[in-house]
Amino acid sequence: WTLELFLSTIGLDGVQTSRLTTAPSTSATLQDRKKEIKEDGLDLQDFISGELSEKSKWEEYRGNLKRQKGERLRLPPWLKTEIPIGKNYNQLKNTLRELNLHTVCEEARCPNIGECWGGGEYATATATIMLMGDTCTRGCRFCSVKTARKPPPLDPDEPYNTAKAIAAWGLDYVVLTSVDRDDLADGGAEHFAKTVSNLKERNSTILVECLTPDFRGDLSAVEKIALSGLDVYAHNVETVRELQRYVRDPRANFDQSLSVLRHAKKVKPSVLTKTSIMLGLGETDAQVHSTMKELRDSGVDCLTLGQYMQPTKRHLKVEEYVTPEKFVYWEKMGQEMGFVYTASGPLVRSSYKAGEFFLKNLLKNRKMEETSE
Repeated sequence: WTLELFLSTIGLDGVQTSRLTTAPSTSATLQDRKKEIKEDGLDLQDFISGELSEKSKWEEYRGNLKRQKGERLRLPPWLKTEIPIGKNYNQLKNTLRELNLHTVCEEARCPNIGECWGGGEYATATATIMLMGDTCTRGCRFCSVKTARKPPPLDPDEPYNTAKAIAAWGLDYVVLTSVDRDDLADGGAEHFAKTVSNLKERNSTILVECLTPDFRGDLSAVEKIALSGLDVYAHNVETVRELQRYVRDPRANFDQSLSVLRHAKKVKPSVLTKTSIMLGLGETDAQVHSTMKELRDSGVDCLTLGQYMQPTKRHLKVEEYVTPEKFVYWEKMGQEMGFVYTASGPLVRSSYKAGEFFLKNLLKNRKMEETSE
C-alpha cells in the first residue's frame, strides 16, 4: 500500500478534485470563480492545463492555516472537491431512497461522496449505511446529524432491506454505522447484529465492518456485535484525549471508547479493530502522538486521521488546516508504532474506500492463510 496510491485516492494526484469547491451558490459567476482562484494564489490556467503539481497546491497557498480570534478560515485548495455527479452516484442514491435507508455520507456531509458514490479509481460505488434512522440522541459539536431525545422507533425491516440493497449493488466490502440511540435499552446492538447476520446469510464471503457507538460503556452490547460475524470492529475516539469534552457529547469520553475497542478484541481476537481521529480542532502534535500511542497500546489495529471540516456555522470552527505534508508525517508515525494500517490525509474519513480496499485484501489474505493451514 503506497503513499502514491493514498494520495491518488484522496484527490491529491493532480487537478481533478480541485477545479470546483463544494456546491457553489447559484448566483456565482465564472468571474467570481476566477477571482476566488486568483485569491488562492493560483491561476485559472493552472487548472485548465492540468500542470499544477500536488506540492504547489499548498506551497503557493497564501491564506492562513491557523485561525486567529474572530476569524473563519478559508478552505485551502487541497480540500476542494467535485460536485457529486455520475450514473453510479444517482443509481445508489435512488436505491437508498426507495428502501428508506440512510447513509453517513449524506448525513455527515462527507466531502468524498462524489468520488465514493461515483465509483472513482476502483470503479466500485461504496457507501456507509447508517442504521437506526437519521436522528441521534447525542449532540457532538462537530457533527451535523440531527438530534432528538427520543428519535422515531426502529424499522424492523431495516436489517433485511440493508442486505437487499447491498446484494443489489454487488459490493464485497460494506460498512455499517449508526447514530447513537441512548433511548434504547441495548443502544441498538441487537439491530446491528441482525443486520450483520442477514448480510452474511445472503453472502458468506462479504466483508462487514461495523462502526458502532459506545453504548454508554455497556460491554455486553459490544460483545453482541463483535460476535455477530463481522470482520472489522470500528469505533471512533474522534479527537485527542485533551479535547474530548470540548468536541464530543458529555456522555462520551476517551476511556469509555478505549474500553469498547479493547473488549471487541478480547471477545474476538481475530477481529480487526479500527478508530479515527480528526485533526484541526486545536490539538498539539504531542497530544496527537500520545493519543496514537494509547490507541496502539490498547491493541487497536487500524487508524485513520483526517481534517475536521466545519459542517455548518453552528458547529465548531476549524482551528487549523493541517497540510498534506503533516498528514504524511502522521501516516509514517502510525506505521512506526505498529498499526496494521494507517490512513492519513486531508480528505480521509473513518470509512473511506481507499482503506476499505486495503482491508478487503488484508482480510482475504488472512482467510486464505487460515484455510491453507
